Amino acid sequence: MGKKQKKEVEQSPKDTQFNPLIIESKNVQTMVLMLDSPEDEILLKACEALYKFAEKGDENKMNLLTLGALPRLAKLVPHEDKQIHKYATLAFGVMATHSQVRKSMKHLDVLPSIIACLAPDEEVVVQELATLCLASMSIDFTSKLEIYEKGGLEPLIRLLSSPDPDVQKNSIECISNLIKDAMARSAFTEMTGIIPLLDLLNSEYPVIQRLALETLITMSNDTDSRMVLFQNEGHENLLRVLDNLEFSDLHADTLLVLANCLEEPDNVMYIRESGALERFLLFVTSSTHPEAQKHAAKAIARSAHNRETRHILHKEGVEKALVLLLGVNNDEIRVAASEAISVMSEDEASKESFRAEGIFRLVPLLKSDNMELREAVNVALANLTTANSSNANAVFDAEGVEPLVKSLHDSRDAIIASVATTLTNLALQEPIRASIQRYGAMTMIVEPLKSRNTLVQSKAALVVASLACDVNGRTELRNAGGLEPLIELLHSDNDEVRRNTCWAVLVCGKDEPTTHELCRLGALEILQEINLSSDRRNNFSEIAVTRLLDHNVTLKYILTGYLSSTDIIRDGFYDPGQIKPGKKVLTLEEFSNQDLNQHRPIFLINAKRTNEQQMKDLVGVADCLENNLLFSEGHVLLQTERQTGFLSQREREGGGSHRDHFYSVTATGTGSGQAFKHVENSMWKTDCKCLIQPGKSPCGSCKRRGLAV
Repeated sequence: MGKKQKKEVEQSPKDTQFNPLIIESKNVQTMVLMLDSPEDEILLKACEALYKFAEKGDENKMNLLTLGALPRLAKLVPHEDKQIHKYATLAFGVMATHSQVRKSMKHLDVLPSIIACLAPDEEVVVQELATLCLASMSIDFTSKLEIYEKGGLEPLIRLLSSPDPDVQKNSIECISNLIKDAMARSAFTEMTGIIPLLDLLNSEYPVIQRLALETLITMSNDTDSRMVLFQNEGHENLLRVLDNLEFSDLHADTLLVLANCLEEPDNVMYIRESGALERFLLFVTSSTHPEAQKHAAKAIARSAHNRETRHILHKEGVEKALVLLLGVNNDEIRVAASEAISVMSEDEASKESFRAEGIFRLVPLLKSDNMELREAVNVALANLTTANSSNANAVFDAEGVEPLVKSLHDSRDAIIASVATTLTNLALQEPIRASIQRYGAMTMIVEPLKSRNTLVQSKAALVVASLACDVNGRTELRNAGGLEPLIELLHSDNDEVRRNTCWAVLVCGKDEPTTHELCRLGALEILQEINLSSDRRNNFSEIAVTRLLDHNVTLKYILTGYLSSTDIIRDGFYDPGQIKPGKKVLTLEEFSNQDLNQHRPIFLINAKRTNEQQMKDLVGVADCLENNLLFSEGHVLLQTERQTGFLSQREREGGGSHRDHFYSVTATGTGSGQAFKHVENSMWKTDCKCLIQPGKSPCGSCKRRGLAV
């Protein structure tokens, strides 16, 4: 036998594969690193783990953001593996609810992938978290525009009809943010998004109903949307909400939507024909929810700005509903009702309707401590009494004069302006005007005249114009120091202020004491300056100048060069000669304080009551002067040889010597023969420079002409 040979052992092929390894990690950083794995199974487990971790709270979301999970998850959202795609989307959606995370998301091009998750074939849970992500990101303006531009609006509208309430809630929340932009709002209307939106009003979830109403409020600010809303029976959906007492917390927002819709006259007509307007007004008066009633009154006020709508509301008896709201013990409701009354008062028929009860409920509110309410009530009364004497009488009968006058010193300019308007309207009735004056209106109006608010200035000037038509009113204004601030308003650059002030000055210039004070304060010069400007002058400024001159013969003669046959030269008339345009006319006191100079003398008529002997002496003086003197109750009127009662323009400006016959005479003393003497400044004549003074010899020319007495 031969030797046994050793059997060779066959070697197995070389094993290079990695044996499967199950890893349990309790470190979130490890999970984040696993998002870079090429293995789908690891990616899935990592995404799922991170989603659950992020869902636990904001601190975890911030931790993941710090570890860099956000860009890794963004890459996995469009993953072709459904499960990885699902959990990556869930994790991304949960993290988007944190404000800091959202800021980082704006730098990632992830929105197209998120919008793609809204497709109909996606799982509901994916749609839920994707819409949650979009709703969170739509808070930011730039993200909101990007969602719209990348086509996110249309799938969101479709999801409003989703059977899942969370998807509905997230979708409507996102849409509510998107349509705040005009382009998105217009697109929403074109895509008929209002139809599924109205259906959400019937949702059993209050949060969805509220979001739907918020969206409708925004949509109803757009004209086209309002029309589409009513064309799709939107008002019926809204009225059903109002009819349901269980939805009382939604009534205020529902009425606001209706308020916006009623701004369209066609909508008002449509709702009236369907009988819904009557139901709406009934709800206004019967509701037990103050917030809802307030919005109802505001709805009426906003819609009543349209003339056709006011006419329809009047036919439906809206005035009665508003008067009832004034009786509600809630200032906010009263403010809203007063504002609606103000707007409705633009219709004459409505003014008549408010007279019986409305004015008697408004007047007591003038004493309210609520400033907003006082303002609204005053505006309403101003509108109600404008061009309506019966309503003005109703305010007077309701004892409204005293609180109105006191309100002239209110701290709010809007209240003062409205009060002034009402008082002006009331003052057109003479008995009421006397009552207004008795309560010291002319004294109270001085402060408003000093206001810096042009509206207050304008209305205050009108009050002066309405109350200064009798002597008592003018005297009170003069004594209260009201003329000075009134004249200051003539400098105003506001046309209405200047016009009304000119009107007030015109009315004030009806008696000599007031006219004298106005002229002393420079009113005449200011008015003349105004009349020189084609832009600043007005009809009242021109008439005011004439009125002031009619009561100041001296100024009239100085400025115009003539007096009419009705102008009587009385004691105190003086003639300083022609004054250059724009130059102030000095008073006698100011002239008397000047030193004697080579300029022409001032001619003055100065006569006092005299006895019979003094009269004879004065006539004797007149005979010497070759003039005639007319006496009337102690006044002296000089007549020239050419004219009786006035000097003509030709005599004043021509080369004639009319001044040779115009003397100034002073009645003094009591002794016969010494009771009169020539005025101290003597006289002046056009063709002789000699000054004739008492005790001095005149020149030969004056002697020959018989001028020396």
